[in-house]
Amino acid sequence: MIRRYFRRHPVRTQRALEILPGVFSWSLILFPVWGSFIVPNLVAYYVITFSVYWLYRSLVVAALSIAAHFKIRASKQFDWIADLKSNFPSKWNKIHHIVVIPTYQEPLTTLQRTLKALAKQSYPTKNLHIMLSFEKREGKTAREKSRKLTQQFGQTFGHLWSTFHPDIEGEVKGKSANTSWGAKHAKKLLVDKLRVPIKNVTITSEDADARFHHHYFANLTYEFLTVQKPYNKIWQGGIAFYNNIWEVPSPIRVLASIFSVTQMYILMRRDRLINFSSYSTSLKHVVEIGYWDTDVIPEDYRLFFKSYFAKKGDFQVNPIYLPVYADAAQSHGFWSTMRNQYEQLKRWAWGVSDDAYIIRQFVLSDAPFWARLIRVMKVVEDHFLWPVNWFAITVSAILPPLLNEQFSRTILGKTLPQVTSTLLTIALISFIVMFTLDAINRPPHPRKRSLLSYLLQPLEFVLLPVVGFFFSALPGIDAHTRLMLGKYIEYKVTEKV
Repeated sequence: MIRRYFRRHPVRTQRALEILPGVFSWSLILFPVWGSFIVPNLVAYYVITFSVYWLYRSLVVAALSIAAHFKIRASKQFDWIADLKSNFPSKWNKIHHIVVIPTYQEPLTTLQRTLKALAKQSYPTKNLHIMLSFEKREGKTAREKSRKLTQQFGQTFGHLWSTFHPDIEGEVKGKSANTSWGAKHAKKLLVDKLRVPIKNVTITSEDADARFHHHYFANLTYEFLTVQKPYNKIWQGGIAFYNNIWEVPSPIRVLASIFSVTQMYILMRRDRLINFSSYSTSLKHVVEIGYWDTDVIPEDYRLFFKSYFAKKGDFQVNPIYLPVYADAAQSHGFWSTMRNQYEQLKRWAWGVSDDAYIIRQFVLSDAPFWARLIRVMKVVEDHFLWPVNWFAITVSAILPPLLNEQFSRTILGKTLPQVTSTLLTIALISFIVMFTLDAINRPPHPRKRSLLSYLLQPLEFVLLPVVGFFFSALPGIDAHTRLMLGKYIEYKVTEKV
């Protein structure tokens, strides 16, 4: 019956599902305010339950981040090429890798840095085929960058191509449409024209500021040759926002540190792992599902769930325990950098717009019920709670006794702040682990540092409550509210300097 309703009313159900996240998040954010007057006991139990939930998640993040750290360290030191030659002597060097780099107004120096990292790959660079996918609307600047990059790197790889994605009616201007355009052209050039067997080709979507670890494509080749059902997989490295970590202001550095360690943790969670930012899959699979969708902003989650439901649940993201270095948000000047970071996070939070598609496909899909339910619920949990987390763990506990004097005299009212404070204090273990892992993994400071600089570094994490509000709760509720009201955002490229 539900399936029939969804099929009969696609527009109505789409709009209802777009309204749902905003209603949910605003309801949970405001519940402690009005609930403190009417049902303070219920608010107290809600706050305690959320604190226990936050403690559990924090401890899991801490434990799995440590495990991921050691896996990454081992993978960095492993000789992947020797292993490939030993196990696949006649096959390993027949695997080709297309790398699509969608770019719009990226500085030439950023693209040069990205290509230099690809040129240092331990896997034969002649098996790497790079597609620089510029936007046609960038004009002469894009063609000049293409000319200079071709001149500098044209002989380094198997191929270095450039394409210029035009504005097409019905497409959403952004990474997804550009990546799809570049991928289609790369397939024509490598498979259709040069007759490289499509079964031997992977395709990587690489952000223009990303730097893959030099063993990434050797590791990817090994995974491609050893994993069962390689055409039902996406591979994801650990995104680390360390390219410019010492150049950005302290609030941005704190965010970059938290994001980087969280990305390490997520590699250990096969049930939660979804491709993000820069990732790889097989070209055969991408062609089978019709490439990246061109009418969406968040391309990574959409590609995963499009793949997941197309393969009826027989699809998975596998981790590659190697770092993929990316830029933290940065602009010219402190306030411009803050605004740049906010816009980036609002765009990430706009990933909630995909939940309508995900839930709809969940209802209509023939994938195994419990498997698809667990997969969808974990995504919905993360997206729906994005704006709620900060309010629930910072201010909700003090509202019932503060707003309801009668409740404040009860045992529950007196102990609520202490109970939640104790739980959240234990959760700080996670942040100690994050700080330690970040300090170990972030690149060394380019200049000589004083002892005072080392001592003050942990104090940056004192900024977390303020940073969490302005760069988590606020962009999250901004995105949810815009989606709820039908005020759709446009793709804004994160400015690079």
